[in-house]
Amino acid sequence: MAPDESVPARHTDQRVRRRPRWGRLPVATCTALTVIALVAACDSGSSGTGSPPSSSALVNPNDVAAEPLPAGAVDKAVGQLDDLVGSIMESTKIPGIAVAVVSGGETKYAKGFGVRDIDTGDAVDANTVFQLASVSKSVGSTVVGAAVTDKTVTWEMPIVESLPWFALAEPYVTRTVTVGDMYSHRSGLPDHAGDKLEDMGYSRDEILQRMRFMPLEPFRISYAYTNFGVTAGAEAVAVKAGKDWPTLSQDLVYGPLGMSSTSSRYIDFEKRPDRAVGHVKADGKWVQTPIPRDPDAQSPAGGVSSSVNDMAIWLKMVLAQGKHNGQEVVAADALLPAVSSQVISNPPKTPDSRAGTYGYGFNVGVTEDARTQFNHAGAFSSGAGTVFSILPSADTAIVVLSNAAPVGAVDAIAAEFMDLVQFGEVRNDWRDLYAKAYEPLSVPNGVLVGKPRPTDPAPAQPLPSYVGTYANPVYGPAEVVERDGKLILEMGPGGVRKHELAHWDGNDFTFTLLNENAEAGTISQVTFDGPRMKIEYYDDEESNGEFVRR
Repeated sequence: MAPDESVPARHTDQRVRRRPRWGRLPVATCTALTVIALVAACDSGSSGTGSPPSSSALVNPNDVAAEPLPAGAVDKAVGQLDDLVGSIMESTKIPGIAVAVVSGGETKYAKGFGVRDIDTGDAVDANTVFQLASVSKSVGSTVVGAAVTDKTVTWEMPIVESLPWFALAEPYVTRTVTVGDMYSHRSGLPDHAGDKLEDMGYSRDEILQRMRFMPLEPFRISYAYTNFGVTAGAEAVAVKAGKDWPTLSQDLVYGPLGMSSTSSRYIDFEKRPDRAVGHVKADGKWVQTPIPRDPDAQSPAGGVSSSVNDMAIWLKMVLAQGKHNGQEVVAADALLPAVSSQVISNPPKTPDSRAGTYGYGFNVGVTEDARTQFNHAGAFSSGAGTVFSILPSADTAIVVLSNAAPVGAVDAIAAEFMDLVQFGEVRNDWRDLYAKAYEPLSVPNGVLVGKPRPTDPAPAQPLPSYVGTYANPVYGPAEVVERDGKLILEMGPGGVRKHELAHWDGNDFTFTLLNENAEAGTISQVTFDGPRMKIEYYDDEESNGEFVRR
């Protein structure tokens, strides 16, 4: 989920643009007034290191930051975490948070706060399992890296080599697009392509099949965050390996690392006795989510569940350049491309600001003191907010997981901790910056939201005149039926999603939505024009929202 003010419009038509649901918040322009999200490309300052601990194989001793960290910087920052987390939980009332810090090859901190279920009051601990949302992309990237290590695949493998049925709108891109292109979001697919199809109930394979009907931006020079683009890349790897993705992840990464509480299957998360339940806000209070999030269709992009204890093991492996207890899990030359800049995700806005970049499943940035930083955040509007941040030159990383719809709390904790490591103090008001960045995402969308119904609307046509099957290459078919004097819009496979259409004015109707991509109170306008039906909610980068009656 992410506000879109930092990203220029890519089209000149007047469609209502969706707000990106996750993966792209405004990237900092190296000032205290702009929030960093996902990419730590432009910290407002850092103080460099001298010789880092030798345990960090990601550190090049010939290319380190200019100044050493203050003595005991990491330990001092860790000593303040209890207060940081406690105060942010007090201000946000988030039900539960878990935090872990690793440094110098050791877990320095692993602790739970609050409750995993607001109804039962069961406490969060360091073994409580949370849904990771988009942090799954980084974890999955290391699974691909392990497959590259085994020489099963390469980052440069074309998708069609493994999935010959896969196609995009342009033949050249279809033949050429690689696993790496998908993991760096540079395929040209529209932002969050396929997410609404998932909400409609389509399966992973059906969604990937429909990508051929979506328009493309210029290949390899356009960045647009796509859960199902990443999923296509991962599926190509899994098929090449002869396993499904969750099994491949277990065999190549979770098992070798001993991550016993980690899985890429939703059913495993559901069965955990010590798992965090998602929470959303209703009338200003946190309550259990009414719609639990099953992300199996996009498992490689958002379907991992894990604990901070397990994630600490994973972070140490990444910092050790793919090694665990001295054994190679991911080869250094397979991991390095993932944590290297592959595409500009956010161009700089001023000459003195840095660009945001993305690797293969990792945000990659360089602070103004030449510190490389990798990170990723994740969120489900149904109740998950997650983030990790890695500072290789300090041989230090933090992961923060929560069981609440995102309000910027976990991001602020990670940013404050990294400030403390680098400067010995929190230099920016990260809480306010992140809160403001996330605030628009809890607002319902639709041009009619908040507008009163017409007091004297023009009458509709006889309802049977609207009835029929309407087709859209991306989102259709859509069936309009009449039942008990009302129009019902049925969408998705077998018409599984049913929306009652309320008359608005003339040939305009409305329906409401609530799902991962539509906040409570979202209203979509539906306009009939002869054989055509225009659905506002589906008028986006993937489709013009027009459905034509067969």
